[in-house]
Amino acid sequence: MEDNISPVSASLEFTLRLARAQATLVRRLDQVLGGYHGISFSDFMLLHYLARAPGGRLRRVDLAERQGMTASGVTRTLLPLEKIGLVERQQDPRDARVAYAAITATGRELLNNAVVVADQISKELLRSCPPSQFDDLSSALGLIAGMNASNS
Repeated sequence: MEDNISPVSASLEFTLRLARAQATLVRRLDQVLGGYHGISFSDFMLLHYLARAPGGRLRRVDLAERQGMTASGVTRTLLPLEKIGLVERQQDPRDARVAYAAITATGRELLNNAVVVADQISKELLRSCPPSQFDDLSSALGLIAGMNASNS
């Protein structure tokens, strides 16, 4: 008996390819960043978002939104980074209920070194994609993720 499979729409095909591409990117970046710097790509992104934030710090809920994680997931991810001195907790002097995650000088130094490696791997992974398409693809991905210039 033959299964009748519905044709795949262009949007579903894009979604499937995007998921596979994301898995490939993360796997490769995890491998290389872990080997050279002892961090995962997720750790790299957290450090990146903190470094780009005003004062090098963000509320955990804002960091979670940028990372696409829950606040508790970000807290669990930050703990090992705090233990090795890449990030630190900071309390808001005006509101004790508000806590920030802040990148340390050590974290900033590691990030600066890791950016070189991540950029090299990104270029390698995207070598077949015409650079003229990067802006359009980046805009489309930003729309999907609900991103704008302030939370990229």
